[in-house]
Order: sequence, then structure tokens, then C-alpha cells
Amino acid sequence: MDIDFRVAVVLAPIAIAAGWAVFNIGAAALRQVQGFLDREA
Repeated sequence: MDIDFRVAVVLAPIAIAAGWAVFNIGAAALRQVQGFLDREA
């Protein structure tokens, strides 16, 4: 059972881009939620 590395070569950039997007959107979302909670208090 050999691993076909072509699949990894194709999926790796997509996974990196998705992770970077989640990282950036997550940071912005946390700042927005914290700002909302600060205004409520």
C-alpha cells in the first residue's frame, strides 16, 4: 500500500490556504466578540 504523493502535493497548498484564512478570520472574529462584550458590560 504505497501513498500517492501527488494527492498531498495538490492538497497541501489548499490546506495551508484554508488554515491561514481560518487563522485570520478567527482572530478578527475574536476581536469583534471581545469588543461586543466590552460594550455590553
